[in-house]
Amino acid sequence: MDTSAVHYHLPEEAIAQVPLEPRDAARLLVDRGPRCRPGHRHIGDLPALVGPGDVVVLNTTRVLPARLVLSKASGGRVEVLLLEPRQESLTEVWEALVRPSRKVSPGTALVAGPDLTVVVGEDLGEGRRLVELCLAPGGDVLAALDRHGVVPLPPYITTPLTDPERYQTTYAQHPGSVAAPTAGLHLTPEVLEAVRATGAQVAEVELVVGLGTFRPIATAAVEDHQMHGERYRVPEATMDACRSAERVVAIGTTTVRALESAAQGPLAGRTELFIHGPRPFAIVDAMLTNFHQPRSSLLVLVDAFVGPRWRELYDEALREGYRFLSFGDAMFLQGERG
Repeated sequence: MDTSAVHYHLPEEAIAQVPLEPRDAARLLVDRGPRCRPGHRHIGDLPALVGPGDVVVLNTTRVLPARLVLSKASGGRVEVLLLEPRQESLTEVWEALVRPSRKVSPGTALVAGPDLTVVVGEDLGEGRRLVELCLAPGGDVLAALDRHGVVPLPPYITTPLTDPERYQTTYAQHPGSVAAPTAGLHLTPEVLEAVRATGAQVAEVELVVGLGTFRPIATAAVEDHQMHGERYRVPEATMDACRSAERVVAIGTTTVRALESAAQGPLAGRTELFIHGPRPFAIVDAMLTNFHQPRSSLLVLVDAFVGPRWRELYDEALREGYRFLSFGDAMFLQGERG
């Protein structure tokens, strides 16, 4: 498929700069299938769209304060965005994006404070570098990041975020991601409790959002895009619930990728699964998702899920003034299985 097939015009004014309050006030475009006009609701109406036999699955990953602005010995400033540790735990050696990378030679020490220095190492390609976090004796990686780092917002959000917790889901657990599973940003404990009250189950997975999710497609053909691996974990209880469910509703594209990866491999590990083109979905029947950037792997996944009618849904959302991207509104999509 030509990458131009997943391009559309996104006006700058349609990109949400701040999250709505309350969270569940976001609008929800409800897909009613081919040849049907979509419905217009709000996230607070999600319980009306689910019921007994449904399993609603959440990605519980938490965003790290992974963006560091550091100082060279010369006084120059360098930005380091930590992507992921080289091992499963939050160890001292990480892959990172460094800017400006060309002006930072291997061995350069960048200072955050007396308790944290970042030493830049080899070039890994595609803008990535290996970096080592040098901590004060007895130091802890997460504590140091909490002191010196900030949550990395996408570059299209230019308005400062007054409350960093608004870029976390209300159910976020284990820090590790460098971007939020944004569909889940809309959900409140009250909405999830109302979902359970309908008879639907709520289950959890974890996919650590990294470069694989937010890296844009730069190839002419969609199929030539290479996904970077991301860590995921699907508890056995979640997979059992999904297999016996009448319908599986995934909250966000990262949840879809975790479930579909587990369906064709182990329940935990690394996935480079790139969902594109017409394909059967083994687990997921319906999806709550935000509106995505043109030519992104996330929009390609939506195209695989509902086919070319994604364009009609996006056109309707733009006509009706929906807010797009991370802090924007959402869609409830019915796949062929749903």
